[in-house]
Amino acid sequence: MSRTDLIADTFTMIRNAIMAKKEDLDVPASKQVKSILEILKKENYIDNFKLIEDKKQGYLRVYLKYTSGKPAIKSIKRISKPGLRVYVKNDKIPSVLRGRGLAIVSTSKGITTGEEAKSLGLGGEIIGYVW
Repeated sequence: MSRTDLIADTFTMIRNAIMAKKEDLDVPASKQVKSILEILKKENYIDNFKLIEDKKQGYLRVYLKYTSGKPAIKSIKRISKPGLRVYVKNDKIPSVLRGRGLAIVSTSKGITTGEEAKSLGLGGEIIGYVW
């Protein structure tokens, strides 16, 4: 089965693992997913992740973060989809939950947070929101 939107599949796997209170989960590896997980780790939404090699593309094992039994990720949502891309300029990048959330933006300098894109003066495609 071919996957058309690996990022949406990853977000859904993370949501399902949080609802099932799993400690870790495995997602198919790609450069985009790896850079999104690096942002989530840097912003303290996940504990860690590591690449596990196999004979194919490999997969990423994501270790979810819980504080006193509650997940660090309350919600993770895909905004730009393959059928409807959402692009914004640097002054129109939205703040998620009045600054308490995180916007993940794909810019010409790579995948960054919304705040980093604003400070660099870059717009781009809004991949998703996390809070």
